[in-house]
Amino acid sequence: MSPEKRRPPFECVALTLQGGGALGAYQAGVYQALAEAGLDPDWVAGISIGSINAAIIVGNPPEARVEKLRGFWAQITSALGLDAFSSLGRYMMVGEEGRRLADQVSAATAATLGVNGFFRPRMMPAFLEPPGSATATSFYDTTPLHATLERFVDFDRINAGPTRLSVGAVNVETGNFIYFDTTTHKLGPEHIMASGALPPGFPAIEIDGQHYWDGGLVSNTPLQWVLKFGPRRDTLVFEVDLWSARGRFPRNIIDVEARRKEIQYSSRTRDNIDRFADVQRRRHAIAKLIDDLPEDMRARPDAVALKEFADHKVYNIAHLIYRSKSYEGDTKDYEFSARSMHDHWNAGYRDAVMTLEHPEVLERPKNLDGIAIFDFAMPDPGVDRPR
Repeated sequence: MSPEKRRPPFECVALTLQGGGALGAYQAGVYQALAEAGLDPDWVAGISIGSINAAIIVGNPPEARVEKLRGFWAQITSALGLDAFSSLGRYMMVGEEGRRLADQVSAATAATLGVNGFFRPRMMPAFLEPPGSATATSFYDTTPLHATLERFVDFDRINAGPTRLSVGAVNVETGNFIYFDTTTHKLGPEHIMASGALPPGFPAIEIDGQHYWDGGLVSNTPLQWVLKFGPRRDTLVFEVDLWSARGRFPRNIIDVEARRKEIQYSSRTRDNIDRFADVQRRRHAIAKLIDDLPEDMRARPDAVALKEFADHKVYNIAHLIYRSKSYEGDTKDYEFSARSMHDHWNAGYRDAVMTLEHPEVLERPKNLDGIAIFDFAMPDPGVDRPR
């Protein structure tokens, strides 16, 4: 679809972005394809790295968003990572083994030296710092991220612009999940940082006297916030996940850790979608039933109560999931090399272009349930085809 073509027949176009550290470049590639198709979202919601990508998107005019995303990802790409050691990997081991070695060296570099414009290691070990301080409760200092966000994000635009932004975090003391949302909050860099403050690596972020950690501790996907707690509107959702819930049985201890992360951080997105689809079918069935009732029966209290639940709103959910390469292990979420960043970005771009080649994604669902779910990428083991 070119930018000149009409907007899809939905009241809201939503973009939901999962957390996943260095894998987040995949989301930037997806957004590039959406932008080229003229699909400007009305609502962007994110968790962790997804909240940073979301803030860059909402905090810039449409024509500048891809450039700003590229600038951010170029800045945080480690020049000391895979690029410097890729030749070493090729000499020592060829093919996937060489790439795996280079990735591990790159990830170790990020863990040891930090990531430019994102985080840096603390000088003293946490256990030697005064109890209760940020230095005693985290291994890295995320102060550089504050300046990076101010460089790439216009927060005045976020708070006054037409696009809604939501970022999820968890209150450290109460354990309550919260969304900082432009409909209820004035957002600044600290809200985005709170959404990505993953312990024990990163310190909690204080906002209005409360401390917050990464929202991925509770749920790593903001899809439920958009579907369950947003206003009931005809909605086209692009759900962009960085972790696949389904995968192969691990063959070694590194595979075990990688698979653990995938299961934990996928946050059962497919299950959430299936549950929402079931509720959506019931809404439509009840709405049809109420429409067929005689006028006097519609006024009954029980019918009125059901009518508040039922409606004829429709939803399309286009699910895009990053599928890890066989050489990527348990360090893929903190392997910040330029080469991997470009690979992830290009994968997101290709998956989104492929998805948009299917015109039904941009059309209102024709079934009686009022919901259509799409995933046109190569399925994981045991994954059902698009429905």
